[in-house]
Amino acid sequence: MKPPLLIGIILIVLAVIAFSYQGITYTKREKVLDIGPIQATTEKKETIPLPPVLGAVALIGGVALVVVGSKH
Repeated sequence: MKPPLLIGIILIVLAVIAFSYQGITYTKREKVLDIGPIQATTEKKETIPLPPVLGAVALIGGVALVVVGSKH
């Protein structure tokens, strides 16, 4: 498989993932209380948003690479 074609397919898959999830969610643990042997923690879910423009750029770039890779 030609490299531009492969990279184009990967970009299209990443664009579909970016459109469907619209963000990366992770869990963060924070220590709330620390008094000697007594400790208390809390878990917070935080999200890093993925803008739709990022997915659109990846999709357009992927389609362009697939077209260029198939012509050669």
